[in-house]
Amino acid sequence: MADNWNDSIIAEFRANDGKVGGPFEGHTLLLLHTTGAKSGQTRVNPVMAFELDGKLLIVGSYAGADHDPAWLHNLRADPHAHIEIGTESYDVLACELPRAERDDAYDRIVEQAPGFGEYQAKTTRVIPVIELRRR
Repeated sequence: MADNWNDSIIAEFRANDGKVGGPFEGHTLLLLHTTGAKSGQTRVNPVMAFELDGKLLIVGSYAGADHDPAWLHNLRADPHAHIEIGTESYDVLACELPRAERDDAYDRIVEQAPGFGEYQAKTTRVIPVIELRRR
């Protein structure tokens, strides 16, 4: 199910210069290309992005599941990734924010997208925030 949903979001993103509807409408979405930690294969996931203080951030919420999304596991194993955002495409280095910086950023993200507050309330894990630094 998730693959079909992701595939349809990816196709819509690419057909519309990085714009999509549904739950992402009005928000910035990017396509995150990671290398599978076990498989070594390229994986592509649509992820909501936020720009705060000149930093491009993504959130490992997995909709409030009790475990991190697979793409986060992949980034922890190899922080070198590639993104498509809008009509741009470039390489990034993923850096997980330290707890205090994460807490501040997460509060600000929730102001822009309240669903992330609901995701944090659903789980006991601290949902990580990752900065994507252009390489």
